[in-house]
Amino acid sequence: MYFLNINKPKGITSFDVIRTLRKKLKIKQIGHSGTLDPLASGVMQVAVGKATKLLDYLNSDKEYIADIVFGFVTETFDSESEKQFVGKPSFSKKELNCVLDSFLGKSFQIPPKYSAIKLNGQKLCDLARNNKEIDIEVHKREIEIYSIELLDFSQDKAKIKVSCKKGTYIRSLVNDIGQKLGCGAYMSELIRTKAGDFILENSNNLEDEKFFEIPPLCALTLKQIELSNEQYFKIKNGNFITCECNEFENYFLLTKNNKLVSIGYLSDNLIKPKKFFGED
Repeated sequence: MYFLNINKPKGITSFDVIRTLRKKLKIKQIGHSGTLDPLASGVMQVAVGKATKLLDYLNSDKEYIADIVFGFVTETFDSESEKQFVGKPSFSKKELNCVLDSFLGKSFQIPPKYSAIKLNGQKLCDLARNNKEIDIEVHKREIEIYSIELLDFSQDKAKIKVSCKKGTYIRSLVNDIGQKLGCGAYMSELIRTKAGDFILENSNNLEDEKFFEIPPLCALTLKQIELSNEQYFKIKNGNFITCECNEFENYFLLTKNNKLVSIGYLSDNLIKPKKFFGED
């Protein structure tokens, strides 16, 4: 039970990464947090074995570096589809920074219809490809952008660094930036440089002979509670334990001999086991 920090190369899907790892590690139970498009590269949080049950508890805030081309739009919001000319860019660096700042904080975003989001059990990208004549309605979703930094700028291109909450589509952000500037824009390249505490500089490539295994206690940032023998047997049998906890703490890492044995959750000032892994 462990996590891997994998650098997904450009040109393959996130599932291609999982398929490759299953063959190399000879383990079927492998999953990931946060899909990366084939156009994108960078950090993927990968769980191996029972760690797949812990993916929902990872810190999954993201950081990206995106390349933008102004003056055109595409149906997919990136360079994977036909480009349509909108207008020649005529804004200043100061105006661009003002537009970027306008996206800071919480807002609502319409994800690309060519995405892995599911509608009635089917991926939007599959629905869009198979029903090109049908107007697929994509609902707005709340996102949060913590910071946007302009790294490079010329009249028709820019490079930005974005720190954001899980679920933010950088392609949609770039499209919205182009709309505000009045000239259109699409994303030409994307690198995920950080996912939670997993950073690109510490990642493994798929071609590596060995992968650095990250123990759950190093990957998860929840509060840790070391169980006594009595508490361990209570949790093992599905019973609750008492503990002084802050109201804002919802989940806990329950450990025995400094090894993760369960994820506990707070209910009526009692901690109850949500997932139990044992001492293995």
